[in-house]
Amino acid sequence: GATGAVVVMYHRFGETKYPSTNIRLEQFQAHIKELTSGAYRVLPLTEIVAAMRQGKPLPDHTVGISIDDAFVSIYAEAWPMLRKAGLPFTLFVATGPVDQKTHGFMTWDQIKEMAAAGVTIGGHSVSHLHMADATKETNKDEIERSNKRFEEMLGKRPEIFAYPFGESSLAVQTVTKDAGYAGAFGQHSGVVGSDGNLFDLPRFAMNETYGDLQRFKLAVNALPLPVADVTPADPLVGKTNPPAMGFTLGPGVKDGKRLSCFSSHDGRAKLEVIGERRVEIRVAKPFPAGRTRINCTFRDQDGRWHWFGRQFYKPE
Repeated sequence: GATGAVVVMYHRFGETKYPSTNIRLEQFQAHIKELTSGAYRVLPLTEIVAAMRQGKPLPDHTVGISIDDAFVSIYAEAWPMLRKAGLPFTLFVATGPVDQKTHGFMTWDQIKEMAAAGVTIGGHSVSHLHMADATKETNKDEIERSNKRFEEMLGKRPEIFAYPFGESSLAVQTVTKDAGYAGAFGQHSGVVGSDGNLFDLPRFAMNETYGDLQRFKLAVNALPLPVADVTPADPLVGKTNPPAMGFTLGPGVKDGKRLSCFSSHDGRAKLEVIGERRVEIRVAKPFPAGRTRINCTFRDQDGRWHWFGRQFYKPE
């Protein structure tokens, strides 16, 4: 089996006022139809993370479904569709908006109902803060307070976490690990199992623009791009900007020569291949403030994409 899995991510359903975080219901229906076609094995995220931790191979075409924040359209639209299809999924909940009864968010009763029916609830902080900008103390406190609310309302702490905005740093990853989570997810494209970091796991974001069936199929059929010695280790951009990026391709990678990398701020990057396996990524433009994504992919003989991505964060 492949030692990897594809995780897809959603936010809102049928909320056309928010096209960048919304998926149209007919798009979502097409995704569900594809996932229930018999070609895929949809597993709870907790099982995917556990398999990665234990180094257990997962069957090819293993897919995980995740939904961030707790918008009421998840309860009203997505959950009935997923339940009918018998597909497990994880809901990452920032507890603040729920406690504040913010308009457009689910209630604790609705979240309890979902949890009781077998939906995995994951951590997502209290206030949906920019964790890479915050102090260690603030981040610890956010995790601790959200965990307390989950214990009070659901009787248990979440096993997995998703960074708000997908933003993290090595320091943030350490705080998350130390808090007892088994793994944590970002919001960058890529296949779980590419680099072995359980605290910066990738997910393919689905929205109206990137939610057509063709792209969905491309994502759920993607394979890991095994890499090691990824530099820089820290996704937080410091004095060196653009950062000196690189990685070593895993021994199983045969088509490394066909690799190409793109950055969200500067398009196709120059690649320098050193020896057989070392790849250095050169971008000319400094990263802007906020989030920058790097995607490295190649297409194999079977027409499937091998995909490793990262998200960097530069403070204002």
